[in-house]
Amino acid sequence: MLEPKRRYLLTGRGGDEQPTHPRSAKLHRFAGVALAPALALACALFFGFVPPTRAWEAAGNDDHVPRAAAKLAPAQDAAVLEAQGVIAREFGQEALRNVQLDLIKSADQNDVFEYEATKGRLTVHGSSAVALCSGFYQYIKRNHLGIASWSGNRLDLAHGWPDAALERESSPYRYRYYLNVVTYGYTMPYWTWDRWQREIDWMALHGINMPLSLVATEAIGERVWKKLGLTQKEIDAYYTGPAYLPWERMGNIAGLDGPLAPDWNKSQIALEHKILDRERALGMYPVVQGFAGFVPTQLDRLHPGIKLSSMAWAGFSKQYRNHILPPDSPLFSKIGSLTIKEWEAEFGKVRFFLSDSFNEMHIPASTEAAKDALLKRYGAAIYRSIRDGDPDAVWVMQGWMFGYMRDVWTKDSLRSLLSDVPDDKMLILDEAMDYNANFWRNGMDRDVYDGFWGKQWIGGYIPNMGGKTAFTGVLDFYAHAGSDALASKNRGNLVGLGMAPEGIENNEVIYELISDTFWQSGPVDLDAWIANYSFARYGAQDDDIAKAWHLLIESSYGSFVDHPRFIWQLEPGSSRSSISPDEKVIEAAEHFLAASGRLKANPLYRDDAIEVVAMAAGIRADQLIKQATKLYEAHDFSRGRASADRAFAILGDLDRLLASHPNLQLKNWVDSARAYGATPSEKDHDERDAKMLITLWGRNGEIDDYSSRMWSGLIGGYYIPRWRMYFENLAGAHNDIRAWEKQWVRSAAVDQPQPFPDPMEAAGNILAHLRDKTPE
Repeated sequence: MLEPKRRYLLTGRGGDEQPTHPRSAKLHRFAGVALAPALALACALFFGFVPPTRAWEAAGNDDHVPRAAAKLAPAQDAAVLEAQGVIAREFGQEALRNVQLDLIKSADQNDVFEYEATKGRLTVHGSSAVALCSGFYQYIKRNHLGIASWSGNRLDLAHGWPDAALERESSPYRYRYYLNVVTYGYTMPYWTWDRWQREIDWMALHGINMPLSLVATEAIGERVWKKLGLTQKEIDAYYTGPAYLPWERMGNIAGLDGPLAPDWNKSQIALEHKILDRERALGMYPVVQGFAGFVPTQLDRLHPGIKLSSMAWAGFSKQYRNHILPPDSPLFSKIGSLTIKEWEAEFGKVRFFLSDSFNEMHIPASTEAAKDALLKRYGAAIYRSIRDGDPDAVWVMQGWMFGYMRDVWTKDSLRSLLSDVPDDKMLILDEAMDYNANFWRNGMDRDVYDGFWGKQWIGGYIPNMGGKTAFTGVLDFYAHAGSDALASKNRGNLVGLGMAPEGIENNEVIYELISDTFWQSGPVDLDAWIANYSFARYGAQDDDIAKAWHLLIESSYGSFVDHPRFIWQLEPGSSRSSISPDEKVIEAAEHFLAASGRLKANPLYRDDAIEVVAMAAGIRADQLIKQATKLYEAHDFSRGRASADRAFAILGDLDRLLASHPNLQLKNWVDSARAYGATPSEKDHDERDAKMLITLWGRNGEIDDYSSRMWSGLIGGYYIPRWRMYFENLAGAHNDIRAWEKQWVRSAAVDQPQPFPDPMEAAGNILAHLRDKTPE
């Protein structure tokens, strides 16, 4: 998806602002950063020395003499070098000066780190490369030196490494899980290795050691289908366009906006090798896609009479439905085991395989008894196919539907599915604890399902739906939910904690908070944490920033909704926003901007100020759109037009303001999609694919506006025009809005607003106009 304009502020030695990940890596390559891990390890193993690159400043050797080389075993050497690589890529080579990294053993299977700083030298010990990265990162955050985020990084080295007493943290979780199947649609479908490398680095710093790694799933599938006898044409007809592959993988749809480009699978194989190699080198436990029973209907050509069940989902026509094998079909185990063998033949040993057969879909059975009996057979079939492919493999399953469809997934139904699977061969992702507690309010799954009856499980959250960018989420809940699970009487075989956002590069404060809870058994003191977060991110925490965050926690970050969207992002005629209209957000924006004189030079402060003002402007525009709708419906066109024009003026300014934010731009999304295509037609296809996902979500708006984004270019080019047409229709015009939406998706053009010369000044002007409250 996005290739954000990521940067960091490195102060000290002149305080120059430098790119975190320069597009041209020549300087870093020749300095030894990009090649240091592999080159240094090779030299250490074969020649007995480490090349004198600046990476050895990590051992405190300013003269570049590798005194520590002889002390390191090869495994430790590799882990240390991998951690050094992460730190150098994320914060620059200076971040390794006077830093010593050492590998230590943990008392159990859980990671541990230690850090200590004295006389300008920082020492970090960790039980893995991820633990080393986390120890380094926790030190710099807790000492207010910096932060790593999707919108940018900051590291203040002006005064070196401040003294810090020995601090030791042991994670209560063996696994710290990250990503959602659909993140690969809502954020990642067009990522290159450059962007993937940055994300893996971010994972390591944030303590994540179990990422979902689904790239190249279709390439493996293609090999399986060919071995079964399907033609390339039949295979092409099965797969969707790139942005919709997650839902094909879960069996929800098939064939939508396909086929994949001829070179897609080849490029994905090469990319997945890089991803898995880096994740494994860091000591992570990747989860890849297994087989859940979904097959192309063309299999009936090879196996006449095969019985397939058509899976209905989200109102899509039969043309785009996926189909599932019956569990007692001999093909089930054959395809499942072949899938695992193909994965491992290409990428080496894989332990964790994700298989979900009924995600958001009803089980094809007429009675409760029949349903439970069928689920028992499916559970046995999926596990058998995994075991036959690799006896050491573990079945990983998403638990979203257990809370979302509690009427379908009764206690007996889930127990039936799991009954024939050994406890140590199942890992359940109980990924929606925030929904259980704050939206559905239907009890925690661990309590409803008796701690999952001894099966391994990971608690977790879905802090984002559809890649939506509005603020939402109860920070106080995330501060204690992990410790609540640890203390629960139904803890059972809890082995991890994680995050499964549908889309990322938004609401960064939530992910920072959750990842900090990976390292403690008790709840986080939210007030103290927010103060430290502000220091780490902005370099300061004054009264205005403190007040702004306090107000946000009482409003946007004290509320949880399923689909946070403004009215102006929804189909014209909608009357209910799913975002809290609390005026405290506008007050928070005022306090945030009041700190601009002191913090304006900090790019992370500027980005956050833009977002807070955008939220405030969105709330006021919502109020005006509501008012305009009522006036138009009452045939008071003059006053209705005045309210609508004022809303459009606010949104137009917001469109320009967001053009200065590194992540919140439609152009980033479209450019990354077009960059993947090898020919003009492929580029046009991928742009249509990407634009359809965030608007119509389907050729006919089957899931209309689900993936709404508060993005520059999308506001001015899509949301404003269609609401304007709607109001014109209320006044007697006959605009075909759906036809216009489809044409916008098909057009190979993006509205690119001109950024304000001074975005902070513009933010202040926008905010000043918002103080004039909407008349009733």
